Amino acid sequence: MFALIDCNNFYVSCERVFNPSLNGKPVIVLSNNDGCAISRSDEAKKLGIPMGAPVFKYKSLINQHNITVLSSNYPLYADMSNRVMTIISKFIPDTEIYSIDEAFLKFEGYENYDLFSYALKMRSVILKWTGIPTSIGIAPTKSLAKIANKIARKFPSQTKNVHILDTDDKRIKSLKFFGLSDIWGIGRRLSRRLENIGCNNALDFMNLPESWVRNNLSIVELKIQQELKGTSNLNLESLKVKKSIATTRSFERPISDLHKLKERVSTFSLSCAEKLRRQNSLANVIIVFIRSNFFRKDLKQYSCSKVITLPYPTNSSFILNQYALKGIEDIYRSKIDYKKAGVIVSSLVPDDNYQLSIFEKQDYRHKPLMKTIDYINLKHGDKIKLANQDLRRKWKMKQEFLSPCYTTKISDVITIK
Repeated sequence: MFALIDCNNFYVSCERVFNPSLNGKPVIVLSNNDGCAISRSDEAKKLGIPMGAPVFKYKSLINQHNITVLSSNYPLYADMSNRVMTIISKFIPDTEIYSIDEAFLKFEGYENYDLFSYALKMRSVILKWTGIPTSIGIAPTKSLAKIANKIARKFPSQTKNVHILDTDDKRIKSLKFFGLSDIWGIGRRLSRRLENIGCNNALDFMNLPESWVRNNLSIVELKIQQELKGTSNLNLESLKVKKSIATTRSFERPISDLHKLKERVSTFSLSCAEKLRRQNSLANVIIVFIRSNFFRKDLKQYSCSKVITLPYPTNSSFILNQYALKGIEDIYRSKIDYKKAGVIVSSLVPDDNYQLSIFEKQDYRHKPLMKTIDYINLKHGDKIKLANQDLRRKWKMKQEFLSPCYTTKISDVITIK
């Protein structure tokens, strides 16, 4: 049996742990630069705030119902997520962290356990130790565990936030209840395509002829269909090394000056280099892009990217910065207000197994130097920078409604009087 454990309204729940006055009140948490709603309390959902809602379009509704608006506090959420996942791993060793607020579990060797009682106990401990409410769905496959989790979340009083699909009757009934978009792995475009042939819910999709699915869709959809029938095709996945790494940011204010853009791109390239070294990888390709604010139709629009193949695989901050700056110089156009820029490194290879170049090679001094810089920056907080970076300025998102970092910043720890 598999389980999916999901933290309810996770970002909002994290805020409520340290600010209990928000309990029972409508709350929304915004995306980067206070743009859109990415987490909503149940009370905010009932008032009609949709997921991804641009906050400026709902200001009147927010003011009318006194909805609390908060900026994303990612250090807090990441720390709380780590606490929840650590507790889960103490109950079930076979765990796949699927996202910051979700994890798949595999009950292998738990045949003699009362899974419902065990899940209730796990949920109770998580709530008691962290204050985060969760929902748990249990089923023979990962896809069905997703469905079971939706039922547990939708009907908390009847299920006690834990639901098990352990019979064919329960499975058929649940599939008939949910639409195509509720199936894990079925997107909007495919949903519309299936609806055109009279397939309107999860049960209809499961009952499609396997030959039709095989011939008209892909092997992924065939596996999903078999999962819905109760045949497990998707096992837990281990943590994989990323195939590409990106650092992209929207600016708090538009930037048109090349010097300031180069400073930002330089910072982004160094961030990518640090991430590469953290996962013991080297990059063969670097991509730099800039773009204007497409929402400002009254301004001149421009977007461009530059793909650069590096002379050899590297994770050196110096080399990546050098080519990133060359890229931004090539694609920059004057008299344009740029809203976003980014650096992406790809074609990654392990740093202990890569193809050497005959004609060019990296300076042997870079590796120990990067190791020392990473150690100092980790211990003392980004004290070492390149000369073309702003030594007094750190990139900061627009976060007008940011709560304290209660668990990750010593000055923000709650003081009990």
